[in-house]
This record gives sequence, structure tokens and C-alpha cells, in this order.
Amino acid sequence: MRAGTGYSRRRGSASLMAKAGELMRRREFALGVAGLGLAVMPAAADTADDAVKAYIAKTEAEKIAASDALVAKNHAALFDNPASGFLGNPHGDVAIVQFFDYDCGFSKRVEPRVEALLKADAGVKLIPREFTIEPAESSPIAGRAALASIAQGKYAVYHQAMMSVPDHPLAVPRVFEIAESVGLDLATLRADMEKPAIYAQLIANFNLARALRIFQTPTFIIGNHIVTEPSAQIDFPALVAKARAAKT
Repeated sequence: MRAGTGYSRRRGSASLMAKAGELMRRREFALGVAGLGLAVMPAAADTADDAVKAYIAKTEAEKIAASDALVAKNHAALFDNPASGFLGNPHGDVAIVQFFDYDCGFSKRVEPRVEALLKADAGVKLIPREFTIEPAESSPIAGRAALASIAQGKYAVYHQAMMSVPDHPLAVPRVFEIAESVGLDLATLRADMEKPAIYAQLIANFNLARALRIFQTPTFIIGNHIVTEPSAQIDFPALVAKARAAKT
């Protein structure tokens, strides 16, 4: 961290908190006096409440704008990395980037809806990014195995197979059992997993997530926006339609 950076950020955060606190104190004062029966205070309370709402909306809009700026800055790394696997239409008009972990229960629970989207919409390209942050032995191993499967042309089927099994955590032997079940040559896969480029890609995924301020899985980027809703609440078709409309 550069000298002074941490202080300025803390001072900025403190300033925002102070402003929000002042607005809340005004609202509480207005409501308190209204309880004493002064007729003019309901209007004051509404004004203070509106001010709080406006402040929250403003800060939320600023957060979204900052997030969108990070996506734009890292656009090529997100959407044009030839070392990443993909599913769906390679030339799709809407691309979705998914940061996930094969040992993340939330990533697995959302998988059926992601697969349903790919089946229903032929214009979507899904780019999974292996973000191996789960504290399971198989997490980085499964990530490396998936990336190594690209060389054998089996990434999509292997990815979906590993995401579909209910095992949590995924035992290391299962990573290779699933690989064999989808037709991967295990000797070649194990050898490819040890190549420096595979390790480098996992590191690149981690650094990219950090640059985007992404700290959890699954996280989706749709239409150049980081989706902030909980994965169980994401309306994938609606967000894809919105991204597609924004291009026209």
C-alpha cells in the first residue's frame, strides 16, 4: 500500500459515515419531536427520510459505476483470454464470466440454472474462471484438471460433469474418476496439469478476481456488469436480455 493511501481511504469512509450519521440524527430528531405532538414535524421527518434515501441511492450508483469501470479496465483479460475454457456459443452475442470453485456448494447449486440458460439461449457464451479459494484439497487439483482438459477438447463436458456431482467436498480420486468417465486420457491429463501454463492460469484468475474486488464464488459478470444479487436470486434470462438490448 502506498504511503497515505490507507489514511485517505479511512478518512473518506469516515466522512461518508459522518454524513450518513448526521442524516439519521436529523431524522430521529424529527420523529422524536413529532412524538411530542408538534404538527410541523411529519413533514420534517419525510424530508429527512427522503434525504437518507437519496444519499443511499447516490452511494449505490457510485459503487456500481466504480465496479463497471473495473470491468471495462479488465475487459480483455475477462472475455478474450485464449487459455480459458468456455461453454455455449463461441461467437455468442452475450458473454458471461463466472468465477467459481468446484468445491463451492453455492456454485454447484446454481449450475442447473446456468445449464438451462445455455440450452435455452443459443446466443450465450459462458466463460468459467476457476477461482480455487475453497479450503479443500481437491479445489486447486480440480481447477488444474479442468484447465488441462482443454487440450483434449473435453473442457465443457468435464466441467459440467464435475459441477453436477453432489459430492462436497469433492474427493481427489473423484476428480480423475469423472475425467475418465467423460473420455479424458488420464496419463495425458495428469502430465498437462503439471505444466507451468496451467498453474499460471489459476494465478491469473486469482489476480483478476482481486483486481475486480471479487472475493466469493460464484460471481457472475453479465453484460459488463458484476452481478451483486445472491446467486439463488439471479434471473439469468432477464440479465442476458438486458445485456443484449444494451448492444442495439
